[in-house]
Amino acid sequence: MVLSLQEKKHDVKMADENCTKVTQFTFLGLTEHPQLKPVLFVLFLGTYLLMLVGNLGLIALIRVSPQLHTPMYFFLGNLSFLDICYSSTISPKMLLDLPSENKVISFAGCLTQLYFYAVFATAEIYLLAAMAYDRYVAISKPLLYEAVMSPGVCMSLVTGSYLAGLLNATVHTSALFRLSFCGHLVINSFYCDGPPLFVVTSTDTHLNEVLLFVFVSFNMMTTNLLILTSYAHVAVAVGRMSSAAGRRKACSTCTSHLAAVTIFYVSATINYMQPSSSDSQDSKKIACIFYTVIVPMLNPMIYSLRNKEVKHAFSSFIRRKVYF
Repeated sequence: MVLSLQEKKHDVKMADENCTKVTQFTFLGLTEHPQLKPVLFVLFLGTYLLMLVGNLGLIALIRVSPQLHTPMYFFLGNLSFLDICYSSTISPKMLLDLPSENKVISFAGCLTQLYFYAVFATAEIYLLAAMAYDRYVAISKPLLYEAVMSPGVCMSLVTGSYLAGLLNATVHTSALFRLSFCGHLVINSFYCDGPPLFVVTSTDTHLNEVLLFVFVSFNMMTTNLLILTSYAHVAVAVGRMSSAAGRRKACSTCTSHLAAVTIFYVSATINYMQPSSSDSQDSKKIACIFYTVIVPMLNPMIYSLRNKEVKHAFSSFIRRKVYF
C-alpha cells in the first residue's frame, strides 16, 4: 500500500516535470461552420456598435440634461458604463476570432480578460440591486427620497458594487494560478472564463469549483433577495395608490428594470450553476452570448424606449441643437 502510494506520487511528479507549460490557449469559438461565420460576424458587429452608440448616447444625455440629474439616472449612467466595459472585454476579441482559423489568446491575456470581465459583470449585478432599492425608496417613501438617496449614499452604493466586483475577480483569478495547463489546449468557448478552463486543466479543480459556487451563489442570493424584497414593498405601495397615472408611472420604471434583471440573471445562472463539463459548454454558449453581447445592447433600449423622461430630455437636446 505504501509502495503504491509512493509510486502514484512519483508518477504525478514525473507528469508535472514532463508538462510543457501552456503559453497560449486556442478558442473553439462560436461555430465551426464556414457559412455561418460571416453572418455571425455582421450580426455581432452590428450588435456591438449598437451597444456602444446606445450606452454612450445615454451617458451623454444624462450628463447634459439637468432634469436627469437624479439618483435613478446616476445609477443608469453607471449601468451603461459597466455594460460598455464588460462587453468590450469580450466582443472585440470574439469579432476578431470569428473569421479567423487561428483563435489564440496568450495565457496572460486570458487571465486579464477573465479578471476584468468578472469585475464588471459582478459590479453590474450589485448595481442592479442598488437600482431596485432606489425604486423602492422612490415609490414607497417619496417624501424621504431625497434624504435617503443622497449623493453620498448613491456614491457609496456604486463604490460598493465595484468593490464587490474587485473582490470576486481577485479571488477567482488568484485561484487559477494553482492550476496546471499543459501542452496545446483548446477551450470550448469564445472567451476566457472559469468553467471552460476547469475542463482543460490537468489539476484537480474541486477548490476552484467550490469557490465559484460559493461566490456566485452568495452574489446571486444577496442581490436577488434585495431585489425581491424591494419589489415586494413596491407592489404593496403601488396597490395603495389612488392615482391610475401614478400606478402606470411606477409600473413603467419598474418593468424596465425587471426586464433587464430577468434577462441578465437567467442567462448568468444557466452558465454558472451548471457543472463544468465538456458536454455542457456547448449549451452554455447561448447563455453567454445573451449576457455578454445581447444584454448590454438591450439595456439602453429597455430604459429609454419606455421612459418618458429620457424621451423628453432627448427631444429637448435635439431642439437646442437645431435652434443654436
